[in-house]
Amino acid sequence: MSVLFGAKTYLERGTKEMKLGSRGNTRVIVYFLALLLGLALVAGCTEIANEPPIENQSVQPPAQSETSETAPTSQVINVAVYYCKTTSDDAYLVREVHQVPYTKEVIKAALEELINTNPVTPGASRLLPPDTKIRGITIRDGLATVDFSREVLLANVGATGEALGIQSIVNTITEIPDIKKVSFMVEGKVDEKAKDWWGHVGLYNQPFTRDISPVYEPVIWVTSPKPGQKITKPLEIRGTARVFEAAVTARVVDAQGKEVAKGFGMATEGAPGRGEFTLSLKFQPVSPGSGKVEVFWASPKDGAELDKVAIPVSW
Repeated sequence: MSVLFGAKTYLERGTKEMKLGSRGNTRVIVYFLALLLGLALVAGCTEIANEPPIENQSVQPPAQSETSETAPTSQVINVAVYYCKTTSDDAYLVREVHQVPYTKEVIKAALEELINTNPVTPGASRLLPPDTKIRGITIRDGLATVDFSREVLLANVGATGEALGIQSIVNTITEIPDIKKVSFMVEGKVDEKAKDWWGHVGLYNQPFTRDISPVYEPVIWVTSPKPGQKITKPLEIRGTARVFEAAVTARVVDAQGKEVAKGFGMATEGAPGRGEFTLSLKFQPVSPGSGKVEVFWASPKDGAELDKVAIPVSW
């Protein structure tokens, strides 16, 4: 702006001199005035050029929305499922823990695993027909009602298989602590065909309740602590066992295998029955670390540690 003001001053002065000067000087004055006007135009363009170009100005992009309902694709959950196993001497259930993709519909995921995934226990098998679909699940006052598609009725098993098959579904669902009873529906209703189920035991006495007495494998399983859990003192260990005289041993070992705590307890029932146990260990870590919780039973013959279960933990 100072250059423009100076150009205006020179222009006014030049005009006065042109009026007073001779004709010979007039031409010089005109050239002088043209020069001043050119300088004024250049100054104005320079000020405009000093403004930052629009495309180079900082523009903040709109904030992206976050969807909290979307879980990482790598996230998984553990579900316990119960399969059937038949030997030359007996027929019973086996419990397996499988990993499935994360979902809020845990019961449905567990049942679909029971329908579609082969067991890893040698000799165990699926009983639910592979085309079976879960049409819906309702939960009310501790009762879970599962609505199956009509394909569920196409299983071909005997009376023992039917009883175990029903119990495998019930035990799988009641792994969820809040579920105490289970009922079945087929295509949204319980008509005579649905009540007949697979032709032997049927649905006449539903709702069904949890029963782990026919679960022979594994001999021991631990429900607390969970794998990867950070344990605290005092340490409480819970699970079930099907062991001689119901005697169960538990201990904590560190990452080097050194025993840091040990305790003994009794299940509510001994083999051939299955009982639940709770053991409390005087666990007093001196520093943060990691290791395993081991649960087993000792052979009455030679003291060997049998059917040991190891749960990785930290503290």
